Amino acid sequence: MAELSPLRRRMIEDMTVRNLSPATQRSYLHAVSKFSRFFNRSPDRLDLEDVRTWQVHLVSQGISWASLNQFVAALRFFYGVTLRCPETPERITYARQPRRLPVVLSADEVVRFLEAVPSLKNRTALTTAYAAGLRVSEVVALKLADIDSGRMVIRVEQGKGRKDRYVMLSAQLLGILRTYWRLARPGHWLFPGREDKPIEPNVLNCACRSACAAAGIDKCVTVHTLRHSFATHLLEAGTDIRIIQVLLGHNNLSTTARYTQVSNAMIAKTTSPLDGLDLMVVPPS
Repeated sequence: MAELSPLRRRMIEDMTVRNLSPATQRSYLHAVSKFSRFFNRSPDRLDLEDVRTWQVHLVSQGISWASLNQFVAALRFFYGVTLRCPETPERITYARQPRRLPVVLSADEVVRFLEAVPSLKNRTALTTAYAAGLRVSEVVALKLADIDSGRMVIRVEQGKGRKDRYVMLSAQLLGILRTYWRLARPGHWLFPGREDKPIEPNVLNCACRSACAAAGIDKCVTVHTLRHSFATHLLEAGTDIRIIQVLLGHNNLSTTARYTQVSNAMIAKTTSPLDGLDLMVVPPS
């Protein structure tokens, strides 16, 4: 294995001290390495004009706004923390992302979708994702010990932002998990993969694509779609948005509030200002 350069080692130490997740650390290192290789120079010898050139190149290659902003976050960390240039990060601007509403399945589509998953393990994992509103990284990381049937909660350990939280354990989900346990007998991991590791996220997302085709659902469905559907269905059922915020693990209520824009029930219950007018529909002859 090649020896780490002092600069790379320092960046890893900076990220570790700040308790950034392993996935974030890999993402930041990949971004800075790619930036460096593009110019064939050490990144500490590149300046803001080089950053701008790199951003223009990425946009010309058709990179998504989300991916572009991942590169921005990595470079802002590298210059601001590792190179200790506090004035530089503010001058590396994020791209303005288009506002899109999340894809949401109806209750009937959720049933058709889940019943179209042939694998017991994948179906149970995806059902858990919908029942508890979990991210794919949180589903695959579940352990048997995280299911607390006594308190009827699921412990989500080190979710996004390295935060623990609890979500509700549905009585129906508990029954499904017990049936799954009797048939599959998982050990440490609730949804085990290969070599004593949890199942890979891409396995579940591949299962989503297959289930969509089998169920005849003309939507792009991922595990995150089930999370969106969970939040929207709770909102339509009258659940307080602040409770949904806690269940989803959102820092800001504004992030959760976007589900009000896709809740058909809330839209339908909103009174139009027309209803307050005494309007003659047919014009006088």
